Amino acid sequence: MDYICKKPYAVLFDLDGLMLDTERVWLEGILRIAAGAGWQLDRELVKKTIGINCRSAALIMKEAFGADFPYWELREKFLAEEKIEFETNGIPQKRGLINLLNTLDAKKIPAAIATSTDRARAEWKLHFGGLEGRYDALVCGDEIEHGKPAPDIFELAAKKLGQKPQNCIGLEDSPAGLRALAAAGIRSIFIKDLVEPEPEVLALVWKRCDSLDEAAAFFRESLCASD
Repeated sequence: MDYICKKPYAVLFDLDGLMLDTERVWLEGILRIAAGAGWQLDRELVKKTIGINCRSAALIMKEAFGADFPYWELREKFLAEEKIEFETNGIPQKRGLINLLNTLDAKKIPAAIATSTDRARAEWKLHFGGLEGRYDALVCGDEIEHGKPAPDIFELAAKKLGQKPQNCIGLEDSPAGLRALAAAGIRSIFIKDLVEPEPEVLALVWKRCDSLDEAAAFFRESLCASD
């Protein structure tokens, strides 16, 4: 398939698992904390909470384990541990992120972050992840009515950059995010983190890259001014 295409007017990023290596921390942390409270969670079930907001994640867990499942209590304990870890050691960036951001800067392509995380926590992550000043707009999960896989968050991110969705490219690692991009009419680049999407989701993907370095090379070398 030929991926040489129209240069985007803007690029939209997911945050967790795409820019920052935080999804592994969530997965292992919530499994451990739940086990300590007497709940044996299925790893694949927890993966279904990746890329969606906490309200949707709570519904998934309570549907699986019943209304008494203490999702919010377990989450608060996880967040307390995460806060100490990240404020002590920083938040690791995904490999190739700075290369990609520098490539977009060189091409004068603005970037927005569209994350299911609430604004206060997203800004905290961006600070301890060393990404302050590296994006042009930020849209968070508590600023839209419908979270991923609905298109709202990406549509608003494009709007904040003054662009139509069809003139943007979005980078995602989660099935929910890829569905959201497709629903918004935005070309998607999938970069796998923890979850391999089902075939029907992969069918929505415009391009797949093995890393952010590969995505940077694509923006640097493959995109041209017109189709």
